[in-house]
Amino acid sequence: MSTEPSLAVVLPAYNEAERIGPALDELFGYLRRRGEQAREGSPGAARLPAAIDILVVDDGSTDATAEIVSVRPEANGGGLDGVTLSLLRVPHGGKGAAVRVGMLAATADFVIFADADMATPPDQLPLLFAALAAHDVALGSRIQPDGSDMRTSQPRYRRALGRAFHALASAWAAGPVQDTQCGFKGFRREAAHDLFAAQRIRSIVFDVELIYLARRRGYDIAIVPVHWYDRRGSRMRPRPGLAMTVAWDLFRIPFLHRAVRRVRRGQTPAD
Repeated sequence: MSTEPSLAVVLPAYNEAERIGPALDELFGYLRRRGEQAREGSPGAARLPAAIDILVVDDGSTDATAEIVSVRPEANGGGLDGVTLSLLRVPHGGKGAAVRVGMLAATADFVIFADADMATPPDQLPLLFAALAAHDVALGSRIQPDGSDMRTSQPRYRRALGRAFHALASAWAAGPVQDTQCGFKGFRREAAHDLFAAQRIRSIVFDVELIYLARRRGYDIAIVPVHWYDRRGSRMRPRPGLAMTVAWDLFRIPFLHRAVRRVRRGQTPAD
């Protein structure tokens, strides 16, 4: 039996026909090079396990997203040694639901989910993977060690909404985590299956729910500054209905999980 670690990367995708092809080209191009260093001194794919599963979860897309993935050579035995590409189709249920399905389906030792547009580029994967050597959960953060924030490229209204959301999320559920919404998070398999089995939120607030659960369950959490680029084409548009959903989902997180046993420092979640 192999003792080498394995990695799964879960990519939730909904109507990403225009972006999923170039994103997978970027991902597989990075993995194919297998160097110690990537662009601008970023860590290379040689720092990742040899066995990597890429799982695209198609969230009920009505465009050609699933077809684009399914015909790629990596999905049909023509990819890299040790690297597989799989497609999982599910009814449309929102990003939180799609990520949950993929994370629970993953069987690798370490599992990372990322945005399907590669807003966080593949050369950041080794950063989360390295953090998981000593932590149960690794949260990508767009806030850099010097305090700068990579979200400054976003439109001003989105930055303002983000600040308001974080203030509420921090006070109510997420605690000291400064960037709850970075779509780049990693887990040891046992932690992933524990947390995502308990996940109930399907909207964009699911990240806060996961952080709340991880803190309550006493998992060791690492905050990992990562590079991130604002990819145009997001379908999220501020509207009253979305604001009400976000507010309601945020409010109900502690009540949904009031029966989850809190683990104190010095204990482990399995105790």
